[in-house]
Amino acid sequence: MTPPTIGNTTPGRDLKRRFLWLGLAMSLGIVALAIQLYRLQLIRHEEYAAKSVANFVKEVRLRADRGVIKDARGTILVDSRPSFDAFVTPAFCTDCFEQVIPRLGELLNWDPEQRKKIEDLVRASRRNAPFMPVPVRVDLTRDEYDRLNARRDILDGVEVVPVPHRNYRADMVLSHVLGYMNEITQEELERLNGDGAKYALGDYIGRRGLERYFESKLRGQDGVRKEVVNARGQTIEELNEKLGENSVIPPTAGGNLVLSIDMRLQEAAERAFPGVTGAVVAIDVNTGFIKALVSRPGFDPNLLTGRVTPSQMATLARDPLHPMINRVAAEHYSPGSTFKVVTQLAAFKSGVFRPETVVQCSGGYRLGARVWRCHKDSGHGPLDGKGAMKASCDVWFYKVADTIGLDPIAEMGKSLGLGHPTGIGVVAEVPGIMPSSAYHDKASPGGYTKGMALNSAMGQGDVNVTPLQLALVYAALANGGKLYKPQMVQRLENLDGQVMEEFKPEVVSRVEINPAHLKAIVEGLVAVAQEPGGTAYRAKLKSGLPPEMSVAAKTGTAQVARIGAIRLKTHQMSYFERDHAWFAGFVPADKPELAVVVLNEHGGHGGVDAAPTAMAVMKKYFELKAEDATSPLPRANQPYTPSLPPAPTLDPTALTRSVVPPPRVNLPGEPIQPPSETGDDSATAD
Repeated sequence: MTPPTIGNTTPGRDLKRRFLWLGLAMSLGIVALAIQLYRLQLIRHEEYAAKSVANFVKEVRLRADRGVIKDARGTILVDSRPSFDAFVTPAFCTDCFEQVIPRLGELLNWDPEQRKKIEDLVRASRRNAPFMPVPVRVDLTRDEYDRLNARRDILDGVEVVPVPHRNYRADMVLSHVLGYMNEITQEELERLNGDGAKYALGDYIGRRGLERYFESKLRGQDGVRKEVVNARGQTIEELNEKLGENSVIPPTAGGNLVLSIDMRLQEAAERAFPGVTGAVVAIDVNTGFIKALVSRPGFDPNLLTGRVTPSQMATLARDPLHPMINRVAAEHYSPGSTFKVVTQLAAFKSGVFRPETVVQCSGGYRLGARVWRCHKDSGHGPLDGKGAMKASCDVWFYKVADTIGLDPIAEMGKSLGLGHPTGIGVVAEVPGIMPSSAYHDKASPGGYTKGMALNSAMGQGDVNVTPLQLALVYAALANGGKLYKPQMVQRLENLDGQVMEEFKPEVVSRVEINPAHLKAIVEGLVAVAQEPGGTAYRAKLKSGLPPEMSVAAKTGTAQVARIGAIRLKTHQMSYFERDHAWFAGFVPADKPELAVVVLNEHGGHGGVDAAPTAMAVMKKYFELKAEDATSPLPRANQPYTPSLPPAPTLDPTALTRSVVPPPRVNLPGEPIQPPSETGDDSATAD
């Protein structure tokens, strides 16, 4: 036996050491495994349990029906039509970028840019929300739907889902009021969902008009249905029953809007209005509710809701008539002689002028070295307040402005709501301009001069109003001084027709007007339409309104270009040089119900090109009132069927036509240039 060597270990001792290290490693592994199991099973149990369920239970969104929009009698103007959208769920999309999306691109005719956009969208969703369906095509055509259904076996993770799309039955009519819808942006998605809403990628949201203003009321609340699916996202029907009775949360439909607008009156206004561009407003003088509203040209909300191409948007943007602008409230204009009621109220309030005050009109008014023309070159002779209103004599109002200055006129205009938004809310609006001397000191080179007061007294110069503001001014004259908030929605109903919210008339302010002064103003307005020589007399005579039904009215013709030495006929001028034709009034004069304002933009003369439209609207209003009194049953929940002829279009040659070198043209809403040194160019003819 060989004796042990000093410094060497025995085989037994070496084996013990190895077992010791092995045991220590196993102990550490067991401790690490226990810690990890504790973290997974206890600390993060809910998170991983939810993920494991998501691997085989899919939540299918049940979209709520968006509320419909009806007119005053229940005729459906906006509802939803059935359609189909294509979605990709990244978690179930195997070989997504190598096979599925290229196949989709072929079936749906995507160009390279569209395909890249979809790929980027799916990649982002795979990182952030892999089980959330991503919309890749909305509103499939019938051919696209058939092609996708035929190839579903090779399109893992692709679904074709029924999704309602908005249907605007009135086409371009009321487009600025109704608005349209398009896809929600990422910024909106984050902001609105942070406020408690439940929008998803690809959802549509209201843009403009009622769709935007009442988005939360119209939208409703989506529901959820849980389904058992396999790894490819396909439903396993036999396992769905195991999910229990709580697997479906039904959606809640949105509310229905009932407007104050009556489509029968709206159609009458559309038919009677001859303008290519302009506006018509008919408003209840005792409530502020709008009965008809025309803004021309309009746009097709069906075109803008859904698949709108860049070329279509570019066409709208390049249109010189700007169809996206709501001319009733979002554009302002010089009101011309329709503003003279404000000037006359200020004159009477000053105490310097009374209804019987006579001013001699010889065809012009001299202030310093300048002469401001009257629209009648030979003059009107001596006229009192009523006669001046009836004949629309400019000189009478020049005299007022020269005597009392601009500020009393501005103060009266502001008290009637001019220079301030009306608060309608539903549509965007501009405040208009009601200039004062302080305004001109800031805005005009050289500051305020008296000539500015003469221009403003005529509704020219820097005075700018919206048709809606002017309608509220005349409504206030009709009702004794109450300035109402304009409204066009009467109530919000649920699916069963029960009233959820009702909108009452709102008085914004009460204008202090001396009853004697108001009476004198109304007498002058009645003479305009009821007496021979009045600027609206012929239109009233031909309207078909009963002779005993008196109309209180004022016509106006507002310049947008300088007259110069030669007065041109409307047809001789290029379109944007032509005057605006105005009418403003109410009926019946003795017990007013309806105020109507017509703006025929670049239309010509108020008495000829605006007054007949207003008279037709007034006549139709009372015909409908009599009809409803004998057969009051409404046509509730009947879809609206368009029956209107196409709106007038602009002759392209009118954009350049002129028999003389064209004068400087003011853009719509831009103030008229001050009169020349040699003679006035600011006269208004009605």
